[in-house]
Amino acid sequence: MPLIRKPAGSPADTRAQAAPDPAAIAAQLRAGSEEERWAAARVAAQLPNGVELLSKALADEATPRVREAMFTGLARMATPAAAEAVLPFVRSDDAHVRTEALDALAAMKAVVWPYLPALLRDPDSDVRILACELARSMPADEAARLFTSVLESEPQPNVCAAIVEVLAEVGGAEVLPALERCRDRFRATPFLAFAIGTAAERIRAQSSGTRA
Repeated sequence: MPLIRKPAGSPADTRAQAAPDPAAIAAQLRAGSEEERWAAARVAAQLPNGVELLSKALADEATPRVREAMFTGLARMATPAAAEAVLPFVRSDDAHVRTEALDALAAMKAVVWPYLPALLRDPDSDVRILACELARSMPADEAARLFTSVLESEPQPNVCAAIVEVLAEVGGAEVLPALERCRDRFRATPFLAFAIGTAAERIRAQSSGTRA
């Protein structure tokens, strides 16, 4: 009779092989080769303590490919803990790291929205500018209310310009008074006055088109 080859493993064996060892993943993230760290980053996102593992590893990871896998894993988890693990990297001195962190946060969408008011009032104006990008995924009325409030007291023209750019996309006629007050405050800053004028014209045109 023909030989019947035994299966490579029982269902229990398959499950055991499929279940990653958190300690081994942590060790690979900490001291593995580039390829091992990259693979471990992808697996870590599936573990219950994945946020903790990736957060610790990110602090020391210098290889862009591996770091990207770590940020991607956190973005896929899209939990408040994952967002809080990524947020500190928005303040990195490395522009590439800041961009990667911003992309990860943007992918989390609604999970990140509760953090925006604090980010938009961060002492670092660069962080405030980056935070403007994160609001583009918010519902238009929520974004308009948030940005209108911040615009009233924002002291930096460059940050105001970033806010105005978003308001031009999401704002309605209700934001026009705040734009005018901002233009009055920065009357001596021509580029901002021009940006506000352009945004106001766009908003008025859109509002008129809606009413029609």
